[in-house]
Amino acid sequence: MILQKLREIQQVRLSPLDLLPQVDLREKIVDLVLRGVPDNVHSIAKAHLLALRKELLETSVEDVKVVVFGGGTGLSNIVGGDSRRENWAKKPFVGLKEIFPQTRSIVCVTDNGGSTGELLKDLPLVAVGDMRHVLLSSIESSNLQKRYTIDTFEAGKIATNLAEIFNLRFTRPFIKATEQFQDVVGRMSELPRALGQYLKYLLEYLFSDKRLAATLKRPHCLGNLLLAAAVYREVDQNISSEQLSQKQELLHAAIFKGINALAKVIGACERAVLPCTSTPAQLRVLYTNGVEIVGEHKLSESRRGFPVDSVQVDYCDTIRIYDEVLADIEGADILILAPGSLYSSIIPVFKVPGLADAVRNNRKALKVLVSNLWVQAGETDLSIADPERKFHVSDMIRAYEKNIPGGTEGLFNEVLCISLNDIPASVLQRYAVEGKIPIFVDRDKLFHEHYIPIECGVYSREALVETGVIQHDPDILALAIKGLYNGRSCFLLSPEADSGEKNSLPTRYEPPDGARILPCQKYTGIKEKLKTVEIHCVGNDPKIDDQELKADLCDILWNHPVIPLHHLNYFDAIHCIDRQYWNRDQQWDNVFSFFDPEDRSIKIRGDQIGVRQKLEIALMIALGESLLGNYAEKKEMREVKIDSLPLGRVYHLYLKEEDRRRCFLSHEQIRSFLALARMCSTEDENHYTRLINKGEGFTPPGLLMGLMYAWYIDNRLASHIEYKMSVMKIKQTDLIPEQLIMAGRRRKMVSFFKDVIFRQ
Repeated sequence: MILQKLREIQQVRLSPLDLLPQVDLREKIVDLVLRGVPDNVHSIAKAHLLALRKELLETSVEDVKVVVFGGGTGLSNIVGGDSRRENWAKKPFVGLKEIFPQTRSIVCVTDNGGSTGELLKDLPLVAVGDMRHVLLSSIESSNLQKRYTIDTFEAGKIATNLAEIFNLRFTRPFIKATEQFQDVVGRMSELPRALGQYLKYLLEYLFSDKRLAATLKRPHCLGNLLLAAAVYREVDQNISSEQLSQKQELLHAAIFKGINALAKVIGACERAVLPCTSTPAQLRVLYTNGVEIVGEHKLSESRRGFPVDSVQVDYCDTIRIYDEVLADIEGADILILAPGSLYSSIIPVFKVPGLADAVRNNRKALKVLVSNLWVQAGETDLSIADPERKFHVSDMIRAYEKNIPGGTEGLFNEVLCISLNDIPASVLQRYAVEGKIPIFVDRDKLFHEHYIPIECGVYSREALVETGVIQHDPDILALAIKGLYNGRSCFLLSPEADSGEKNSLPTRYEPPDGARILPCQKYTGIKEKLKTVEIHCVGNDPKIDDQELKADLCDILWNHPVIPLHHLNYFDAIHCIDRQYWNRDQQWDNVFSFFDPEDRSIKIRGDQIGVRQKLEIALMIALGESLLGNYAEKKEMREVKIDSLPLGRVYHLYLKEEDRRRCFLSHEQIRSFLALARMCSTEDENHYTRLINKGEGFTPPGLLMGLMYAWYIDNRLASHIEYKMSVMKIKQTDLIPEQLIMAGRRRKMVSFFKDVIFRQ
């Protein structure tokens, strides 16, 4: 029997690839490209493997067309290194662009933080920050050398100068006479003449075009301003920004021309970077507890304690896509979904109607999803499938499946993941102590769902040594993609297969819900409203600067895009009241603001004004209360006694007659809110009561409206309500019926605020 088994084994013939430890052929090929042939392989097998590796590495890919989709940091890093890092200029010519010179990036446009957010206050543009970031990373050494007749060393110096110019940030108004301005001009003078003159022209244009004047007064990244100047110079200066807000089609062409002109001059390839749409847009995020927030920056800041359920994109005008974007996708040999923020990177790109179908219709391209490496607070720290555990790669794909129109079918096949086996255990341990957790690769689940996980060591050893950070290595990842592309004939039965009719893709789309106002229009609306608001001070302290306070209020309101402009129509003044004149009873709460319907004013205790967070809380609560307006005719608390024994109190609320109210809510909506506030209706439809047991606290409907308003906007602004709402986080059980009832009421309250209060 033993002899028979031995003979069977001797008849088995092994391929040299069978000697590599990976299971999947793709992983074997990628590992062979990245790490070479194992030392202990037999000499005959080694020769075959070395020959295969040589073919994989030396087969030219210069004519291979690559299109990459994503947001800022993740996309720029794999294209050409993270150009915002201080040490990027030491090694700027890396990544996909160096191996695949025809690499083009399709960039997300929903960013609204930092310098980009400041630009959106003044200009009707799409977000430009991520495009600037990726554009700088797309500079190719070969293009610089050809264009300016220089050598490799000089190309590196140009990249260094461009990085310092484009990444320069200033916190004060940008003025010509300053040393900072002169330093910028000096750096531009060190560039090749044509390049330096073009950038100097854009710099001067910033000061000559009156439409851009407001941007120079805000904190900015200079590269964003130069990009805005490159776009605006393509539009007749007689057309104001206000007119451009109404004629977005003019900016459609200008954005394309401006970006490509700048790309060509700095050494990026033709159409190196284009927005997924030229239409300004903003992100709308729905959590599993029913709360909906607006604005990409809120996604990273929010700490809701619930997973993200879904995301939508609100477009401010007709959704426009460049024909060139669709043509590049159709002609691509490789399509890559870059790593990045899960809900604010890939998903918003494919929310643009037609882009996902364009990818699906290209049936001959290699399609790769590059998985994120680490859990990201606010996005991937909780799994919707099981909030008790951390994120898996399958969770990321599930989010794509749910949020991308048509799902993930046809968008990618291979999933490039980091191999935790390649990362030193000491590093993982240190990261764990810091609360940083890798996204787990659940291979069996991915295979079951017909995706091919490819685990490999694509992280940067250099970045780990220098900064202690684990991130994708642009060169290693580019080699992995090259190995997959050149080796694709080994694992694709029919790489050129193309079945079925292609969908016709129009280049223009109408927004389904109608156009929304542009961010710059909303910012102007906030400023115009605050101009009409009177500021009154009661007492000697504090001494309030009206304009400074209004600037702070404007900034706070702008920071919460979920607040509709019409919410500001229910108050006329703000009273800042010295503490010694503050006569509001604080027995049951520590809320130092309220809305007074008598004079339609928001009243804030003076000591809340000087601290941004306190002012923000005070404003949000009073603003929420103002939506009820003058709905109440009378409020009173009556003691309940039986035989002189106090049993509790009854709160009575009498509503004004409907025709005398000035209120955000309709009569039926007020009734719904009062029911959620556990007020009981009586035979008189304008009379409501609430029994409060002895020793029990009570939050009146007006204050509840204000606290819920602040909580909905940001749960950190209303800790008392956050405590109440936490019942929704508890695992529900039939053993405690009251808990089920309470959680149900909380969910209904959240739905009321989402669908009624914050409807757009």
